[in-house]
Amino acid sequence: MTTKTSPFARDILNDDKSENVAGILQDNLTNLIDLALVMKQAHWNVVGTNFRSIHLQLDEIIVTVRDASDEVAERIATLGVPADGRSSTVAAESDVENYPAGFVKVPETISRVADATKQVIDSLRDAIEKLGELDAISEDMLIAISGELEKHLWMLQAQEA
Repeated sequence: MTTKTSPFARDILNDDKSENVAGILQDNLTNLIDLALVMKQAHWNVVGTNFRSIHLQLDEIIVTVRDASDEVAERIATLGVPADGRSSTVAAESDVENYPAGFVKVPETISRVADATKQVIDSLRDAIEKLGELDAISEDMLIAISGELEKHLWMLQAQEA
């Protein structure tokens, strides 16, 4: 659990709310960072038919995910709680399934990154429900992030049909 240690004199939310919201956001920050790493691992090691299109598509998703993680981390800091994106935290706390080492053929790559994207979307949607009563700004931010990831998931899944 993150603890409020803000150097700022003007709180946006009260301390209890800030810590609760920041904790929910931190869980999603960890998952988003890990999803970007999974996508990059897949990007580097995808092989097979249609390699180039999935290789480029993964980079597009990575941009979305990295932008989202930055937005979530900055929201945590805005609430007066330090964001934690350290590799040790991500490794210990991410809900995203590990990606295999080595080369992975295109169909398996698509399936694995779609599964990882869905895991993060599920986490975001759970957080959206929790944030509804706590902080509309954070809720709205996660709704926007989820919408973008859901679009990427659609495009991934369309390749499995």
